[in-house]
Amino acid sequence: MASIPTEAVKKLVKKYAKVNITDDGAAAFGEMLEERAREISKFVVKNAKKSGREKITKADVDRYTVNSE
Repeated sequence: MASIPTEAVKKLVKKYAKVNITDDGAAAFGEMLEERAREISKFVVKNAKKSGREKITKADVDRYTVNSE
């Protein structure tokens, strides 16, 4: 089960896609979002540590964006 609350996923979908989503659809979508967040987190943490930092910066996130294109 995803850690991202179903209601939060429903609000995001409603806000950006302007459609409703079922509870099971929101749960599945939440699991996908969580997996993607895990992938991004690993990347940005690796970059921060490589730079000798314990904190993730916007630059680390921007590097992910550039590398994923």
